[in-house]
Amino acid sequence: MGAGSCSEPADDQLRQAARQTLSHYELNAERFREGTRGHDVSQNIAALLRYIEAPAPWQILDVGCGPGRDLQTFTALGHIAVGLDGCERFVQMARTDSGCEVWLQDFLKLDLPAQRFDGVFANAALFHIPSQALPHALRQLYSSLKPGGVLLSSNPRGEDQEGWNGDRYGAYYRLETWQSCMQAAGFVELEYYYRPAGLPREQQPWLASVWRRPAA
Repeated sequence: MGAGSCSEPADDQLRQAARQTLSHYELNAERFREGTRGHDVSQNIAALLRYIEAPAPWQILDVGCGPGRDLQTFTALGHIAVGLDGCERFVQMARTDSGCEVWLQDFLKLDLPAQRFDGVFANAALFHIPSQALPHALRQLYSSLKPGGVLLSSNPRGEDQEGWNGDRYGAYYRLETWQSCMQAAGFVELEYYYRPAGLPREQQPWLASVWRRPAA
């Protein structure tokens, strides 16, 4: 199934994708926490923070925060971090481990406060949103940023294919398709890069990109 259209959703299929993906994470929450505890995403955190121009400390929304690893990092850096995840077990873990405010929200039904955040950190999260539902989610994230605010996304890349990877649903975009979706939501591109750094492109499965909500 192609992922290139960024069109509007067909509800039943989208809900099934969300339910099954979240069920996978609920059943594997502890294993996921242990398996990702040591992942180094410092390059992505630095890329987000260096583009924020407002006075610190900053309000940061960690979308798909999982068990809360990166919430702890943002807090240690002196910022005010809020987590969001659709997996109830992850939300409980993140609240306990980070001490931060963490919201339980389905990615298909994001309902975010307007113009609250200086930065949105979406690390290994937005690819789980079916392409048909992506425009709504991106509009919500755009609206949640203060004018001039910054969003970082990091997703496994692909050739615009979309579907099931075991029990998890994902959409795997080419750079050009992802750029089109972000620009359609109103974002202005600041930077993109492939990860892990320093490897040949065929060994860099992750596409990271940084975007700004225009100040005016």
